[in-house]
Amino acid sequence: MTNDKHQLTINNREQLVVSGVLHVLNYDEEEIMLETTLGILTIKGSDFNISNLNLETGNLEATGKVNSFVYSEGKGAKGKGIIQRLFK
Repeated sequence: MTNDKHQLTINNREQLVVSGVLHVLNYDEEEIMLETTLGILTIKGSDFNISNLNLETGNLEATGKVNSFVYSEGKGAKGKGIIQRLFK
């Protein structure tokens, strides 16, 4: 990805558009964890569905109800042991 710009857009807590995505670290109906150009982004909610993902351009689009999002500097799921990931 040549553009290091990161942007997060949430429409009505139901549509999510993220740019600057490097990797999807974890994804299920209740959580999306992304490695972005500005750190690890964890999005929590319900009924998540990723409708578009292009890691070449760094863009992700998803739907579902967004309850919270948190940025961190850590390695996310990659830094956790297998036991911690299984029993989170």
